[in-house]
Amino acid sequence: MAPRVLVSDELSETAVQIFRDRGVEVDFEPQLGKDKDRLLEVIGRYDGLAIRSATKVTEKIIEGAKNLKVVGRAGIGVDNVDIPAASRRGIIVMNTPFGNSITTAEHAIALMFAVARQLPAADTSTQAGKWEKSKFMGVEITGKTLGVIGAGNIGSIVCARAIGLKMHVVAYDPFLSKERAEEMGVTKVELEELLARADFITLHVPMTDKTRGILNKEALAKTKPGVRIINCARGGLVDEAALAEAIKSGHVAGAAFDVFEVEPARESPLFGLPNVVCTPHLGASTTEAQENVALQVAEQMSDYLVKGAVSNAINMPSITAEEAPILKPFIRLADVLGAFVGQVTEEPIKEIEILYDGVTANMNTRALTSAVLAGLIRPQVADVNMVSAPIMIKEKGIVLSEVKRDKTGVFDGYIKLTVTTESMTRSVAGTVFSDGKPRFIQIKGINLDADVGSHMIYITNTDVPGMIGFIGTTLGTAGVNIANFQLGRDKQGGDAIALLYVDGEVEDGVLTQLTAHQAIRQAKLLTFNID
Repeated sequence: MAPRVLVSDELSETAVQIFRDRGVEVDFEPQLGKDKDRLLEVIGRYDGLAIRSATKVTEKIIEGAKNLKVVGRAGIGVDNVDIPAASRRGIIVMNTPFGNSITTAEHAIALMFAVARQLPAADTSTQAGKWEKSKFMGVEITGKTLGVIGAGNIGSIVCARAIGLKMHVVAYDPFLSKERAEEMGVTKVELEELLARADFITLHVPMTDKTRGILNKEALAKTKPGVRIINCARGGLVDEAALAEAIKSGHVAGAAFDVFEVEPARESPLFGLPNVVCTPHLGASTTEAQENVALQVAEQMSDYLVKGAVSNAINMPSITAEEAPILKPFIRLADVLGAFVGQVTEEPIKEIEILYDGVTANMNTRALTSAVLAGLIRPQVADVNMVSAPIMIKEKGIVLSEVKRDKTGVFDGYIKLTVTTESMTRSVAGTVFSDGKPRFIQIKGINLDADVGSHMIYITNTDVPGMIGFIGTTLGTAGVNIANFQLGRDKQGGDAIALLYVDGEVEDGVLTQLTAHQAIRQAKLLTFNID
């Protein structure tokens, strides 16, 4: 029986035809996504669901999707899909991460011009029969400093366009190397320096716990007087109320926003303020971009449903159907190793080395490396996947190398990840046992044997008596149950580590109690997706 796909949002006829040409039955009902009750009623009939932003794929919808195998989002944002619920049901979620890049970058540049020259207000005034030439005094772009927060795919395009406009560009991005910055022709700076230097600031970062409110009241106070701020990335990166106050006070000269904390934005503290330009999330709204992402999602979904090929998946590695049974546990291991390093490394990474020992050296190491990189980046970029991760690493100028060798130790095969920053080198190794579960076997050169859990605590300390008792008592008093406790050290009285698998999340206050011990240098809560 041919696979069946429901298209519940607007997609071009060309994209719909791609499904049919690939042997997929397709029902094109572009208004259905707005009717959640009707969608829930019919979703159980389909193997695939192709959407844009109007359809909300909630946990309830997923529960009713008894036959659903893949959700394809024409666009990059997957905020309208409950990815954990989809993952639990084994439903692949795909997006099209790069189809909108040029369009969004161009919109940011357009908004920069609009706010620099007060174009919308001047247009409204002139068409009302006024001639207020002296009222709309603007500023030149040429020679000004543009601060780019986030120099990834879209941000790097903005940098290139701005340099072409003869602007000075400074960029803040924890993953941007000095070498990549030099190649791009921009100056890599820390956030505070960017705030102090920039005449214009544009944001191009995803919404994560670390980036939410990155331009809050305190950050805005550090900006250069007369700055103009552009946001075409995600609502909530900028505190709208704080920005409104900064505009009213005259500290911020203007702002241009395409995204808002609440969308659709029926109201905002920014509305009605002088020299504030607002558009209704038009970053991806060009004919070319909409067509590109529609065609791409149709091709990806068809390839998966017909051939079993996976690409641009948020919650699934890009591997063939034949490789899946062998690679799946090692893909999970690779992601865990990357996620470990990504969560414990605060400095920008300059070099990455991945060692494949024994049987892993003969596997599809491209897929394994992509899984390592996706895990490594995910703490900073939540919607990264195995396809986009290698591109992001390359764009940031990070040196990546793979080493393959025959079996050298007691394990049939293992993977070791080593990263180098400006001031340190960190390594972690792991393997897969016969039960198919990943295990840590070495951290910082110290051997151990530790299960991987959803919630873990990583502790580095000096090897002194009483540490097990202190850690256990501290966690027990806080009501934290320990499922597994592994220790390792390089020598008696030397460097030691503890890795604890606990039954749930741990409050920051508990970690503070642990680090109060004079022998403990670091205590960090780690989370892993091991479903």
